[in-house]
Amino acid sequence: MQMSADPSTVRGSIFGFQAFSVHDGPGIRTTVFFKGCPLKCLWCHNPEGISGKPLLSFTRNRCIECGTCEQLCPDVHQIVQGRHTLDRTACRLCRRCVDACPAGALEVVGRGMSAGEVVADLLRDQRYYAASGGGITISGGEPLIQIEFAEAILRLLKPAGIHCAVETCGAVPFSAFDRIAPLTDLFLYDVKETDPDRHLAYTGAELAPILTNLRRLRTLGADLIIRCPIVPTLNDRAAHIQALAALSLEMDRPLEFLPYHPLGASKSERMGTPPQTAYGQADSAKTASWRDAARAMGARVIES
Repeated sequence: MQMSADPSTVRGSIFGFQAFSVHDGPGIRTTVFFKGCPLKCLWCHNPEGISGKPLLSFTRNRCIECGTCEQLCPDVHQIVQGRHTLDRTACRLCRRCVDACPAGALEVVGRGMSAGEVVADLLRDQRYYAASGGGITISGGEPLIQIEFAEAILRLLKPAGIHCAVETCGAVPFSAFDRIAPLTDLFLYDVKETDPDRHLAYTGAELAPILTNLRRLRTLGADLIIRCPIVPTLNDRAAHIQALAALSLEMDRPLEFLPYHPLGASKSERMGTPPQTAYGQADSAKTASWRDAARAMGARVIES
């Protein structure tokens, strides 16, 4: 697919911006979160980004059981014996209940925007990017699922000289990387698991194409950081840490370990997405041991 003659008019779907981010590339950054992801990671930190469609979010501890939403949308909302239940399959995302909720317990997560609108928002903090050596990070979900939208945003940012990073799981056709590699200063390349069978079980996707894309991307001369969320009881084993270090050495690029945080479990309840197990969190001594093990093999490890 060819880029639109006017990239500012290309439309896509996002679920938020995070300003003053310091964990998605160098300096102070703004991260844009795209909707849609080909993976179904058991520990997903952003389950609201898996579906490409908007979702109705319900924060139960804010609900005052006033019945306003039930009066407006009885097919979706029911309050039985003082407990609010939802049938999201009947929801048309008309927003009537969201706009009327006096407690702010309801929200539609996900919206359509043009690339021009996204870039206008991003440029508001341009002075912070310049002062800190920061920039913009496109994340998700998986941003390269919406490749035309991602490319349009990067093309619009290029003349401004802003550092642009793309966080990716790599599970996309390589043609997507070909399109944006000349526009991207840094790839944050996630490798969730290094054992093929475990990768398939944990993410629902094959590992081999992801590693093939990583190696091809490196042959283009792309700058990248290999990143991995380390989840206790799933992929916090020595063999996986050693395999990541070996991959980092092969690519001659740094490695970053991302300690698991159980935020996704509470998000999945709010979004009505498949429930997650809340895995434990590793303490600082444990995360230091992962970095030490990788460094002992000669890998460059970034402190997250």
